[in-house]
Amino acid sequence: VAVLMPPDADLAVAARLGGVTDIISDPANLEAARQLRTRVLVLGGGENRDLHLDHYDDVDSIIDMEQIDPDVVELPGWYRPNPGYAQDLAYVAFANVGGELVARQITNFRWALSAFGTASAANLGRSDTVYCLTPLHHQSGLLVALGGAVVGGARIALSRGLRPERFVHELRQYGVTVVSYTWAMLRDVIDDPSFVLNGTHPVRLFIGSGMPAGLWRRVEEAFHPAHVLEFFTTTDGQAVLANVSGAKIGSEGRPMPGGGQIALAAYDVDDDLILEGDEGFVALAEPNEVGVLLAKPRGPVDPTASVKRGVFAPGDTWVSTEFLFRKDDDGDYWMVDNRRSVIRTPRGAVFGREIGTVLGRLAAVDISVTYRVPLADRELAVTALSLRPGGSVLAADLREALATLPVGAVPDLIHVVPQMTLNASYRPVLAELRASGVPEPTDNSWQFDAASDAFVPFTSAAYAELTGDSSLS
Repeated sequence: VAVLMPPDADLAVAARLGGVTDIISDPANLEAARQLRTRVLVLGGGENRDLHLDHYDDVDSIIDMEQIDPDVVELPGWYRPNPGYAQDLAYVAFANVGGELVARQITNFRWALSAFGTASAANLGRSDTVYCLTPLHHQSGLLVALGGAVVGGARIALSRGLRPERFVHELRQYGVTVVSYTWAMLRDVIDDPSFVLNGTHPVRLFIGSGMPAGLWRRVEEAFHPAHVLEFFTTTDGQAVLANVSGAKIGSEGRPMPGGGQIALAAYDVDDDLILEGDEGFVALAEPNEVGVLLAKPRGPVDPTASVKRGVFAPGDTWVSTEFLFRKDDDGDYWMVDNRRSVIRTPRGAVFGREIGTVLGRLAAVDISVTYRVPLADRELAVTALSLRPGGSVLAADLREALATLPVGAVPDLIHVVPQMTLNASYRPVLAELRASGVPEPTDNSWQFDAASDAFVPFTSAAYAELTGDSSLS
């Protein structure tokens, strides 16, 4: 089983979570691999390069694989090429959840489901070239970009990382027709001062997940007639959604054909409970109501998953994704939040993902994130905005945009930050914002006033009232 070590994380923690017994490294990363105190198998660079193994006191734990002649190796009797079954573990990947490294177990079933689903939804074929911007230790790289290309018979162009100044040149140089992304990755391309797209281009599709609504719109405007194909897939692959048409920016779309059975369970957000009907089984959420997304398992179930039995019939089994969605009148799914991320204020529940989708429609907004700030007697819902270069927003703009909020309450505070910190996957990092507590008042911060149903300037007096700090008042 391969454990894909993330170079931007604590390797010792990754090795422990992945149960690593051996490290495979190229010569350039040998020094980092040695720190893990496991056997290191060194590949790459050819048999004539010198690893200077005589400089190491633990030379017995370093195996130079380039010095082994495969023709003289006798295979053990148990060896069979590709002996895996769908339920077998294929590899271990990692994700950052709440600032902590978490191991994700990917089965052969999960990889194949994503690969075939991507190839089908994106209609990948021999005439396509998929440009993989994400590193291959990232789930999107192996599951979507490489997996879809292999199944569809397309070419794959592997990048050495996002280089905005070369992006357009490489699209034309390699004849890229499909670009894979994660979260806000393409923001660096669109906002790069050197970005100019003169004439035609070969791109027909962008595929990935998590793209902010505002960036989604800007990408499609810049690369017209290409459009964005947004996926939502749980880690275990039990629930798969895809916005194939791209008509509704911000929507996760509809269930993929062959992607398994899903249901939206009725949900009491105040008590954090899945609701039952008169017969004691789980009730279904009505259109445009917030519900918990459930998936009927078809393959192996992640041992950490929330398994429910007797959900819609005696003895049936479903897995709760723990994500909250609403389904509109047309049958399209919209993610509103995760159950753990809902902020419960005296005015009602605040759903951060839905707020981000709504505010992302403002032309000046780059990225919007909503997070909780605990106070002595309640939780405060705070939204941080990063703006596009030269962009500005007014209180009236915010209220007008949030007036269209389909579900949930508006945030208590909104403030503009100079820049949004993104992690290696280009996902906004909330740890710093949460740690700073109530944001200090500026010319670009507003507080929701329930009496006037409007956003008013967030003043020093209001800050002092919330925090008990009178120094600013």
